Amino acid sequence: MKTTSVLLAIPLALALGAPVALAQTATTETKAPEAGANSFTEAQAKDRIEKAGFTQVTGLRKDDQGIWRATATKGGAQVNVSLDFRGNVATQ
Repeated sequence: MKTTSVLLAIPLALALGAPVALAQTATTETKAPEAGANSFTEAQAKDRIEKAGFTQVTGLRKDDQGIWRATATKGGAQVNVSLDFRGNVATQ
């Protein structure tokens, strides 16, 4: 009986825990951001970009494709960054 409970609990824990971990992770990519209906507020967009390791985020604006764009600093270099509707942070 105990073995069955443990075997059932493991997939349930993985199923419930995985979305939480993914939602809190900001990824940094070099590929182009995806256009789409972006529901992030300006404050949320800046927070996501900063959580991806960027500082001095300036000029943050949402373009006509729903992509947040800004200039930021990472590793001492100033770069253009973007945030798509999926929460992916990309550099150009």
